[in-house]
Amino acid sequence: MLLDTSGTYTKELKQAQRVISFSLLKMKPGDSFAVARVDTGSFSEKDIIAKVTFEDRPSRMNQQKRAFLEKIDKFVKSVKGSAYTDITGGILQATEFLNERNPGKKTILIFSDLKEELRKGYKRDIDFQLQGFKVIALNVTKLRSDNIDPKEYLDRLENWRSRVEEGGGEWKVINDLERLESLFD
Repeated sequence: MLLDTSGTYTKELKQAQRVISFSLLKMKPGDSFAVARVDTGSFSEKDIIAKVTFEDRPSRMNQQKRAFLEKIDKFVKSVKGSAYTDITGGILQATEFLNERNPGKKTILIFSDLKEELRKGYKRDIDFQLQGFKVIALNVTKLRSDNIDPKEYLDRLENWRSRVEEGGGEWKVINDLERLESLFD
């Protein structure tokens, strides 16, 4: 799961904690889960906040889930908003993480407004390699400028859908966080 930590989107991270808690409830032994921040330069291991592969013993798995939630809570309480949003770098890092683990299902959750803003000099004109991946955008909030011109919002969604599908991945958007059950369909 990628968490947008840019500007005012950090206010949305409490909602992200709900998604993380829900996801952890659905995890089974052998499942892997990682949460990483999307900030100025997100193609880096240092942006992974928490990661785990769950053990078979139920008592140990519960300990792992509690420790994971503690790391996330500590992060949310201390996070500072970043000036830029490197979503592409985050997706590349997520694909690398999942490909190393070679799970049966590869899902990337993106908790973001999907507005990518790169620091001068950063290059992200990369084609994704997402065969076998499902990419789900969550809580894609509308920006102030989207209220003025809704086409900006629709264009942002279309741009990401296109990039994911052209890379061979499956794309989905869930803005109603009451419908999280569909994450695990």
